[in-house]
Amino acid sequence: MSQHWSDLDHQYIWHPYSERYSQSPIYPIEKAEGVYLTLADGRELIDGMSSWWSAIHGYNHPVMNQALKTQIDQFSHIMFGGLTHQPACLLAEKLIEITPESLKHVFFIDSGSVAVEVSMKMAIQYWFALKQPQKQKFITIRKGYHGDTFGAMSVCDPTTGMHSLFNKTLPQQIFVDAVQSTFDDNALVDADLKKMEQALAQNHQNIAAIILEPIVQGAGRMYFYSAEYLNQLKPLAEKFNVLLIFDEIATGFGRTGELFAMNHTHITPDIVCLGKSLTAGYMTLAATLTTDKIADTISNNPPQAFMHGPTFMANPLACVAALTSIDLLLAKPWQKQIKQLSQWLKSGLFPCVELPQVKEIRVLGAIGVVELKFSVSLVDIQSLFVNQGVWVRPFGRLVYLMPPFIINENDIKKLTSIVYQIVSKLKKPTHSE
Repeated sequence: MSQHWSDLDHQYIWHPYSERYSQSPIYPIEKAEGVYLTLADGRELIDGMSSWWSAIHGYNHPVMNQALKTQIDQFSHIMFGGLTHQPACLLAEKLIEITPESLKHVFFIDSGSVAVEVSMKMAIQYWFALKQPQKQKFITIRKGYHGDTFGAMSVCDPTTGMHSLFNKTLPQQIFVDAVQSTFDDNALVDADLKKMEQALAQNHQNIAAIILEPIVQGAGRMYFYSAEYLNQLKPLAEKFNVLLIFDEIATGFGRTGELFAMNHTHITPDIVCLGKSLTAGYMTLAATLTTDKIADTISNNPPQAFMHGPTFMANPLACVAALTSIDLLLAKPWQKQIKQLSQWLKSGLFPCVELPQVKEIRVLGAIGVVELKFSVSLVDIQSLFVNQGVWVRPFGRLVYLMPPFIINENDIKKLTSIVYQIVSKLKKPTHSE
């Protein structure tokens, strides 16, 4: 039977960032439990990716499962125009409680990319309400990644952000060089902030907001940069009269060792995007949070309504999943758990730094990164990991781990030792730069 539906996949389905008729292996999953993915042929893989960084409690969690079963017996979805429901109200209250005090309003969306779109529309509509309609541009740092929809693509790195073929169609945004100041040193390279300040000085009249991923640049380069950069960026934004947007889709809910990456700083952005592990990987849901000032300005000026409304906005099942996941996380000594996981990742990955193939090792919270000196073939390296019993999906020069928070020491040891074994055998392709 599994062969039949695997054949259907090959015949009909187009996978992300893949050729339609790619010969790359697609691995059929028949079960997921805890941190293990069971293939149709019976092999078990330790999940090192948390299903693109979302499944923080692992799979088939009994408390999560029961919460969704209870809600589906009441209703699975209801339109959010003119109606409301308890899960959305309680989730909004919870998000306001656990995020910085100035964030007072929640707009629910159904994916991370759209959360970024909403944040950008919110910023533009804010300035429109203040009779500054020329403020339509966004400024960001290079090497960033914010999603695959058009607004989100426009603020991804135009060269390395996987969307260069759309550059002539996308809105042209303003980019400054990526931050070089590192998180561990927490010292600010003077040139980092000067480049942003110069760009703001030249373009602030037309800029609606600065948008970036706080502390961790995710899919762009898996780089951890200085909190001090963000601390000094907020007064710079205020000086030049632009908003500050944090894309916390990948970093929210404990992944960096703080509940949110912005908590590594002493500033608060004007708008925050949340997603991914918001629902622990159970349902698709995202949220954009903002301040009284922005919400009131938009609401008290024409057209007054915020001009966005997804069909599946605040889906009750997704809201229940998010509420349950947050409660599960906060009920544990989660900071201690992440600190321990971080130590295990360091212990297992730092030996890789001695390998000639490796440029750098980086670990922050529950994120471990092995940066290579050359790019690798995903097709080739993916099968090597699967054959060793782990699920790791590298890209470019990066072999990285973002495991579920519930993973134990033995499984982390296996993950990291297999990373070491495979990386030690990699050879630079002849076509690599």
